[in-house]
Amino acid sequence: MTSTADHAAPDGRNASAGGDDIHHVSPSDIAVGVVIGRTSEFFDFFVFAIASVIVFPQRLFPFADPYTATIYSFCIFALAFLARPVGTAIFLAIDRLHGRVAKLTIALFVLGTSTVAMGLVPSYDTAGWLAIASLCILRIGQGIALGGSWDGLASLLALTAPKDKRGFYAMVPQLGAPIGLIVATLLFAFLVGSLPAVDFLDWGWRYPFFVAFAINVVALFARLRIVATEEYEALFQQRELQPSRLRETIRVNIRTLILGIFVPLSAFALFHMTSVFPLSWVFLYTDEEVTGFLMIEALGAGFGLLAVVASGYLADRIGRRRVLTISAWGVAGFAILAPLLLSGDAAGETIYMVVGFIILGLGFGQSSGAVASLFETQSRYTASAVVSDLSWLFGAGFAPLTALLLTHWFGLPAAGLYLLSGAICTLIALWFFGRMMSHLEG
Repeated sequence: MTSTADHAAPDGRNASAGGDDIHHVSPSDIAVGVVIGRTSEFFDFFVFAIASVIVFPQRLFPFADPYTATIYSFCIFALAFLARPVGTAIFLAIDRLHGRVAKLTIALFVLGTSTVAMGLVPSYDTAGWLAIASLCILRIGQGIALGGSWDGLASLLALTAPKDKRGFYAMVPQLGAPIGLIVATLLFAFLVGSLPAVDFLDWGWRYPFFVAFAINVVALFARLRIVATEEYEALFQQRELQPSRLRETIRVNIRTLILGIFVPLSAFALFHMTSVFPLSWVFLYTDEEVTGFLMIEALGAGFGLLAVVASGYLADRIGRRRVLTISAWGVAGFAILAPLLLSGDAAGETIYMVVGFIILGLGFGQSSGAVASLFETQSRYTASAVVSDLSWLFGAGFAPLTALLLTHWFGLPAAGLYLLSGAICTLIALWFFGRMMSHLEG
């Protein structure tokens, strides 16, 4: 089997080729900017996700029982995923008209402003439905900004990486997810564990949102320091990584776009089944301390971080598609055993989190790179952004809400079947993925 990590750019050019004037721009330099940017985005994401379980149901929906309040909160959680494709369309237009620097500056300013403003939202007891409406608007703003934060560095990294290390460099952008989760969970664990419950719900929960704003500012300058240079602009132009028109990109790449949505589906679904959903299960249906489970979640994310790194080495040795297939089968097996583990004691929950994050890391580490490799370079910048948006929407946006509803109606095994359906979709997509790659290589 030929590794997609070893597949040349579809236009036949060597991905590591470049002009003499840009040889000093190394993949390692690009990797630093990618990791910083992704970590800030995922930290924002997980701060809101954790608050959706342990803060917003009590502050914004005190008129509902805990389960119903969490359902309402997860509905707001999903708004960002619905808004994200809209943000991509808006900011791709800004990119074409005013350039990548203007696009990133505006997008990250909106993201940081929306995030810090969430920490200022009053409670329902203070502002009534205005508080709920404010959070909904800010969550939509967050989603639009996330759609605009696509900087193309991940695609550039894939094209400039050495041929024998493309799997390794493909996993680098994915490191931001477990790092962001670890920082967010540890910060909330510290606040929940060190403050009285009344103080935490009154003002303590706001600090992670303020920290998110500070991280966004640092990430903005770190990314602009890279993207705004003449060397990187030359690289973007040479690799044809420029924003193409959205309608034309979709028309030309419709089959590949649809395939790209389903290749990472199981990994993205498992992402929320190991982060957001189990926290809601523990919070609603057990008497465990939230602090303890947040520490377990951080531990699991640590193993996930190691698994993401391992996915890069494995992809360069056995092929990216094989790594994704192994992960998808792992998700299928995990979906069957997960309900038994999560409904057990603390040991079962720990095994659930560690095993789940290891399987997640293997698939998540290579999912984006595998999809991007299917697009021609002139379409890759826009097409990769579209696939990312739709993959997160269909694979993860409604996962916590759906899993909690199914669990409430039919029990934990139903949530496992939901995850299993995602694994089946990914396995089917990978089969078509293999046929497409064989056609390209033939």
